Amino acid sequence: MDSEQLKCILEALVFASDSPLKISQMAAILKDVDHSEIEAALTHLSSDLADRAIYLKKVGGGFQFGTRPEYAEWIGEMLQEKQKSRLSRAALEALAIVAFKQPISRVEVSALRGVNSEGVMKKLLDFRLITISGRDHGPGRALLFKTTPEFLNYFGINELSELPRPKEIEELLAEGEGVELLREIPEQDTIADADSDDESDKSNPDHKIVSSTTRTHHAAVENQQEAQQHDADQ
Repeated sequence: MDSEQLKCILEALVFASDSPLKISQMAAILKDVDHSEIEAALTHLSSDLADRAIYLKKVGGGFQFGTRPEYAEWIGEMLQEKQKSRLSRAALEALAIVAFKQPISRVEVSALRGVNSEGVMKKLLDFRLITISGRDHGPGRALLFKTTPEFLNYFGINELSELPRPKEIEELLAEGEGVELLREIPEQDTIADADSDDESDKSNPDHKIVSSTTRTHHAAVENQQEAQQHDADQ
């Protein structure tokens, strides 16, 4: 291969690697390319990036791309916003229900979670991860919610069919892997603040022990109130 092609291949390898890539690792991938050729191509690549916001740096005996210090202010802002947008466990729980059961009303989400979900649903709307899709035809004509294109972007998927199936999630939980994943999710974060009322509901065992008849009645009442409030806001 010529030097230009080698340079492009090395650029792709360094970019795709999640850790500094050593010359020996590059040589193992490129098979018949000498270390000296790889070093020359890396020098050429570094020169090409001289006037760019990113540069090639050597870290721990390997190579990786870095951003120049003069752009740290803007990168810091981006990372701070990303940190703010992290979802709490309660928000992820409500969002998962909407994703798998959509279109679904807020009251139905609360019924499935066993706690009041008004706070997290409002935050999910604010984050544009869900949107109003219409009204239910049942008592009270409750507002129905569905996921948005931003939901797909947030989780890095192209369409809803790429979501894990409920049975796959159950299998993960049964194997104990799901429990470990849940433990990694922060109890409180941006959206968790709005879910403080939900946590207090969880501590009350009477809240979860509700007959289906009572729950249906409460759902109808809440649906009607929600619908009236939405119409008043219009």
